[in-house]
Amino acid sequence: MFAENLLAGQKILVTGGGTGLGKSMTRAFMALGAETVIWGRRGGVLDETAAELREATGGVCTPMAVDIRSGGAIDEAMTQVFAGGPLTGLVNNAAGNFVAPTETLSPRAFDAIAGIVAAGTFNVTVAAGRRWIEGGHKGSILSIVATWVWNGGPFTVPSATSKAGVAAMTHSLAIEWGRHGIRANAIAPGPFPSKGMSDRLMPAPLAAKVGESAGSIPLGRWGALSELDNLAVFLMSGGCDYINGAVIPIDGGQWLVSGGNFARLTALDGDDWAAARAAIAATNAADRAQRTA
Repeated sequence: MFAENLLAGQKILVTGGGTGLGKSMTRAFMALGAETVIWGRRGGVLDETAAELREATGGVCTPMAVDIRSGGAIDEAMTQVFAGGPLTGLVNNAAGNFVAPTETLSPRAFDAIAGIVAAGTFNVTVAAGRRWIEGGHKGSILSIVATWVWNGGPFTVPSATSKAGVAAMTHSLAIEWGRHGIRANAIAPGPFPSKGMSDRLMPAPLAAKVGESAGSIPLGRWGALSELDNLAVFLMSGGCDYINGAVIPIDGGQWLVSGGNFARLTALDGDDWAAARAAIAATNAADRAQRTA
């Protein structure tokens, strides 16, 4: 649906670009001519993704292992990125999440999510924004949030709190940095099925009791990653530079009908949550074993 080489001349950084939504958006940017940089914590995964995307698109993708929970790591890596030419776009996609009754969470559990989603997103954005402003460059910030920013996220409170903060940052910077030619927008995706979504946010014991179907979405289906990619490309392209400060849902209308959150988990009891924790722990252990194999 886009002109060939629509994004030629652009240089876009995608955090959490090694897997899932980040990987898919990066592929779309590269296919349309953008140079890309992907950040994540797992260098091996990033290297594999970059090689795969270069092979698939013929484009440029530079992988960099960066833990965005560290302000020092962010600044050092951003200096390297800008040394090869300024970014034109930043996609704040890195995230973390899990489901749990809020009263069971420790301060460490909250920090594990907020350190990535709230603090990490803020620090990456400021690191890019400072360099854009100092260099007199225009830039486009696109943050991935969730429909919970409008109606809350029961059982995902650390994520909901952090994503709401990112939405507020988006609105705030759209005003503050607009005079510098820097735009800030956000996308709020609904359900785009993935292994991570099913194993960690709706493991089998929960899905068996309250798992939702595509029938809960007005359009009657799950989202396709290509649809999210198209929206991200549109917001990064030069044809819509007057869009600034928008938070755009892409969920088939789900949040208007059911809230798009995990309110239905109020039906669970202690035994259900114990089974869910065991299933999530098994998934995490399997992932760790695979990474060290």
